[in-house]
Amino acid sequence: MVRCANPVLTWTQRLKSIALMVGGLLLWLQLWAQPAYATGVYSLPSVSPGDDTWVIDDADIVSRLNEGKLERQLAGLADETGVEVRLVTIHRLDYGETAQSFVDALFETWFPTPEAQDGQVLIVLDNVTNTTAIRESDSVSDRLTPDIAESVAQETLQVPIRDGNRYNQAFLDASDRLIAVLTGQPDPGPPVVENTIQTEGTFTSAEDTDTGNSTVLVVVLLLAATVIPMVTYYIYVR
Repeated sequence: MVRCANPVLTWTQRLKSIALMVGGLLLWLQLWAQPAYATGVYSLPSVSPGDDTWVIDDADIVSRLNEGKLERQLAGLADETGVEVRLVTIHRLDYGETAQSFVDALFETWFPTPEAQDGQVLIVLDNVTNTTAIRESDSVSDRLTPDIAESVAQETLQVPIRDGNRYNQAFLDASDRLIAVLTGQPDPGPPVVENTIQTEGTFTSAEDTDTGNSTVLVVVLLLAATVIPMVTYYIYVR
């Protein structure tokens, strides 16, 4: 006499399989939704005084054309004045880090001695928070005063960024102003900000929409993980 497989055991195995599949899918979604790793000081290429590296676009926000233009401008400035200005973009600061603490750490890492720091200027921009910071050596403070340096980082760079994330324009403006100041020309000052009246929009932003869709998907999957086994067991019992 041939005995049939235990139906209860079969349905139990199927329920376990469904639960494992749903659990695996939820785990994958969580991993997929994790933010990108923060940029660390040692994850960037090493730079030393005299290197012909002027722009490190780790965040990939500067066009090839403008990156080449910036490289030529800053190389020419170094040849003319001996002052080396470098522009760095990063994607995401580490938790508790600020643009200023990052630029200070990077400056000390690249130029660890007073001799190496002589004539160095470093600018960092994080494109997630859109924060900027500058660090300059004391030897250039007679031309690039602390007030001008702060204005370059917080005005010259920030005005185009606030106006639609115009990163290319921000760096071109900062380069032009730094070159003028460091070559002994009058400071052209920060960009002129035009006051415009804006009406608050009622449309949902793309980021809000994406976040809402992701939340709905996770909720649906959680409900499915709970309801499907219950319905399946109910059908079997009936």
